[in-house]
Amino acid sequence: MMNYRYRIYPSASQQVQILEWLETCRGVYNYALRELKDWLASRKCDVDRCSLSKEYIIPADTPFPSYHLQQNSLPKAKNLNPKLKEVHSQVLQTTIRRLHDTWENFRSRGFGFPRFKKFGQFKSFLYPQFKKNPIDNGTIALPKIGQVAINLHRPIPEVRPVANLIRQRKAHLNGFQVKQVRVLSRARSTQWYVVVTIAKDVEIPDNPSGGHAIGIDLGLEKFLTTSEGFTVERPKFFKDLKGKLKLLQRRAARKQKRSKNWEKAQVVVARLHHHIANTRACFPPENCTSVV
Repeated sequence: MMNYRYRIYPSASQQVQILEWLETCRGVYNYALRELKDWLASRKCDVDRCSLSKEYIIPADTPFPSYHLQQNSLPKAKNLNPKLKEVHSQVLQTTIRRLHDTWENFRSRGFGFPRFKKFGQFKSFLYPQFKKNPIDNGTIALPKIGQVAINLHRPIPEVRPVANLIRQRKAHLNGFQVKQVRVLSRARSTQWYVVVTIAKDVEIPDNPSGGHAIGIDLGLEKFLTTSEGFTVERPKFFKDLKGKLKLLQRRAARKQKRSKNWEKAQVVVARLHHHIANTRACFPPENCTSVV
């Protein structure tokens, strides 16, 4: 499986719709987390005394709010809250899956309990599967959102529809299958990306060792030094732009908080942070395959 990230350019109405979806998914995530925390709190209280803070009284025979139980309760929740019907059903399911993946990681590691998402902190949602290739003629088809312009700066290998997967396997044809697409919000929702996950059944051959061997040392003064004397200077992604970032942050701090000028200044700061992250991810530049 491989992930390809591309910049997309949704229209103004599509951006509003995507932002509404993100807020709806955030509400579903927080509601599911609230159920999980209430169930845990009701099981750790002593039987002979009450908690200092108020807790919901949950019957002892109530099962743990697992992923399958909360997923199966989504149709009933849509009848109570019709706004949930506007979001793709599988997007809501993957939102609950995201919560329980965090919960399972917490149980295995012992730290990192899931936290409630504040306004603007939920920055992505996932389409888990596609029946056909969603990318065609410079656009990507997002269910219930529509055709969105995409910058295919990196060509995708031959993609095959899921319906023809079995037939093409019998014919031993090459091709990738689109597994899922994640929509990302960056730079305070001023830039949009999609992460396309593609997969293909391949066999990796065992390459015999051979050729000319060299020694490579990674250090602090020099990023890379080889036994043949070739060196690569240590990159200073943040330090090179630290002065500009400090200037932009000072300008933003002088604006009236929550005003339009303050929001514009915050967007400029966020875009510079995004640029620093992209330059770090694209090092070395000649091997960069990400979008900046």
